[in-house]
Amino acid sequence: MKTTFLAGLFAGLSLPLYAQVPTESGEDARVFTLADFEQFAPRSAADMIAQIPGFTITGSDGQRGFGQAQENVLINGQRISSKSTSARQVLSRIPATNVERIEIVEGASLDIPGLSGQVANVIATANGISGTWTYRHRYRENLPPALDWLELSVNGQAGTLGWTVGIETEPNRGAAAGRENITDGNGDLIEYREEDGTFIADFVGLNGSLNWKPANGHIANLNAEYNLWEPDERETSSVFSPDGTLLRQTVFQFKENEWNSEISGDYELDAGPGRLKLIGLQRNEYSPTRAKFFGADLDGNNLSNQVFDRQVDESESILRGEYNLSGANNSDWQFSLEGAFNTLESEAQLFQGDTFDSVTQIDMGNPNIRVEEKRAEAFVTHGRQLSKDLRLQVSLGAEQSEIMSDGANSQTRNFTRPKGSASLSWTMNEKTTVNASVERQVGQLNFFDFVSNVDLNQGDDQTGNVDIVPDQRWRLALEVERDFGDWGAVTAEVFGDQIEDLVDQVPIGLGEGPGNIDDASRVGLEIEGTLKFDKLGWSGAQLDFETFLQDTFLDDPLTGETRDFNNNTIYYYELNFRHDIPNTNWAWGFNYEAFDRAPAFRRDVRRYFHQPQGFAWGFIEHKDVFGMTGSIFFANLLDSDDNFQRIVYVPDRTGVIDRIEDRSRNFGGILTLRLQGSF
Repeated sequence: MKTTFLAGLFAGLSLPLYAQVPTESGEDARVFTLADFEQFAPRSAADMIAQIPGFTITGSDGQRGFGQAQENVLINGQRISSKSTSARQVLSRIPATNVERIEIVEGASLDIPGLSGQVANVIATANGISGTWTYRHRYRENLPPALDWLELSVNGQAGTLGWTVGIETEPNRGAAAGRENITDGNGDLIEYREEDGTFIADFVGLNGSLNWKPANGHIANLNAEYNLWEPDERETSSVFSPDGTLLRQTVFQFKENEWNSEISGDYELDAGPGRLKLIGLQRNEYSPTRAKFFGADLDGNNLSNQVFDRQVDESESILRGEYNLSGANNSDWQFSLEGAFNTLESEAQLFQGDTFDSVTQIDMGNPNIRVEEKRAEAFVTHGRQLSKDLRLQVSLGAEQSEIMSDGANSQTRNFTRPKGSASLSWTMNEKTTVNASVERQVGQLNFFDFVSNVDLNQGDDQTGNVDIVPDQRWRLALEVERDFGDWGAVTAEVFGDQIEDLVDQVPIGLGEGPGNIDDASRVGLEIEGTLKFDKLGWSGAQLDFETFLQDTFLDDPLTGETRDFNNNTIYYYELNFRHDIPNTNWAWGFNYEAFDRAPAFRRDVRRYFHQPQGFAWGFIEHKDVFGMTGSIFFANLLDSDDNFQRIVYVPDRTGVIDRIEDRSRNFGGILTLRLQGSF
């Protein structure tokens, strides 16, 4: 999805009075400067981007290397040569005062494969020392407060060398409690449980970057970051008979002590008639986890003590070269070659015991595995102006990959996959643009799909699948962007995917796990935009909205029936209202969002999660608290519940219902205090 939970917090007062001017590449663009956002007191480039009606930052989840661009943000005309750092994070580190302008251009006008629709090119410079910071307090019921939530970024410029250093600390706190009813296949209550779950996690990250632009036209960027992630999840359950007699108590706990690091960079220079750019990245992650389950009847019988330890090492190495040429009639060419080497190594141990103090290691067969993928791809991309209002971009290429697994079922496989895209951008008039695209995509493998996992809490174990392959799909999309001036803007997209080798849950031997479905498809619609109320006499008020609908189709590998993808989003919508009170520093607003997901299907289980009330939050903001922006957020205004249903069948989903577990948990109110500043 293109929006995030906090994306609408900086919604604008009125449509900025942008200029329609040619960019340095010669393409027409909407151009915004800091003066267009002055009434909102933006602290960072991210605040400015969020105020532009009709534009939303797209995500980069699942991006395969650098070759399939997804994020629609450029910094000084260049893609961000990092995978761990999102465009939104980079923009939040750029002070608004350092932004010279923001150009909104069409992706088809750029020599970047995979980009279509609106793209934001943020032109920013730094003079001396500057920076941005955000500090938060968050309070939730039944949890310690989150007091050390800080984002700080400092920028500097010394001659031709620019630099940025930053630190982020983000404590995560979550809690929910409620009742779970267990009924048999006839709907009769067997037992019920009173459950209480908490999630406490701490994140600390350090980041830095260097940018070098000497007078000879060379450009060099170096980025580095190091993060620590330590979640602690705990769930307690008291089991009662239908008459209310306490029978059994259980405790489940999950901990992880992860660190990850990434170093990336690029170097660009003139070479012959064109321009050469080299990009490199090295990412590493170390993730030791421990899951523990302990339960016993009230009299001490039927005691179960289980421990599952797993240690995972991951790495990703990418080297990419791009050569860009400009041709006649506003045309361009890009020739690219990319190589990648990905690895995952997992070691696991399972322990069981029937006393509180001791456990014995259980033979898991061959629980250790190493997975490697060597991949190379080559592309040729060409863009040209077909007429004054019509531009074409075509990208053709292929990838060669070798996947090796070293474990119980050691094997090596080789694949060749064609890839490419074609997009047309039609400027119907100065207010309307239509984009059409067709693309052949290859999905990104999740190496954890190769690894078996033990679920001590629900018992939904996973069998690793060394035969899994990346999905391939044809994607068709049609997008219309319409600027309604002082009324706002709307972007609507319809799309369809025809998919081969979709990764979904399948039976594997006597167990189950991720596997490939031969044929699948999906169709969808996404509409997002801004409606401003100034013309209706309510100055400073606006409503940002987004709706996402999709339908998916696959033949269930167990039953043969057509169903949705596992846990697929069926619909999602979000309404975000904001009112900046004229001639004051005050603003207020509220947000409401709701969704529905398809069930998650397993061999003998059907799971369904929903939030019937949706989720709502409101805020009050003052833009000048001793030179800072102060905000108060009140979340869960509707006192929402998280509902979860788990239906267990015997012998599997082709049989009859054995039991139904219905759970409802309330997670209470959330209060957040936030201060933002820049210097």
